[in-house]
Amino acid sequence: MNLDLFTVFPTISTSFIVISAVLVAIGWWQIIKGKRSAHKKTMIAAAVAALLFFIVYMSRTVFIGNTSWGGPDDLKVYYQVFLIFHIVLATVAAVFGITTLVLGFKEKYAKHRKWGRVTAVIWFITAITGVAVYVLLYLLYPGGHTKPVWEVILGA
Repeated sequence: MNLDLFTVFPTISTSFIVISAVLVAIGWWQIIKGKRSAHKKTMIAAAVAALLFFIVYMSRTVFIGNTSWGGPDDLKVYYQVFLIFHIVLATVAAVFGITTLVLGFKEKYAKHRKWGRVTAVIWFITAITGVAVYVLLYLLYPGGHTKPVWEVILGA
């Protein structure tokens, strides 16, 4: 794989998602073991990794553009359905993640615990599907590139 502007940012952002998911798993293990302080620090680190993903992803979308499907036409519809599933799941995971963090910071531990279990599972699935999208677009079927959003908006 040739690392250029179109591939280095997706590689970095996907790495942040994987790091975030690993940290969520570690944080889950820590709270099961009763390590509340370590759990809190780890989950904050997981949230920071997720935020860094979002910043890198949105920056690339706005200023560089995204990668279009490069695989066979007969697989494109399946990829698009999978991508939509991933995007919806990621959006739900983000909202749930913020909610779970707020509940934890407000020390509403009973609700935090209930939300956290669901949020973590959704986040793991989001991370796995995100890595799958990365593999499809950058390793198996490298495609073309789209225009940056700012060019689309300004008609450049």
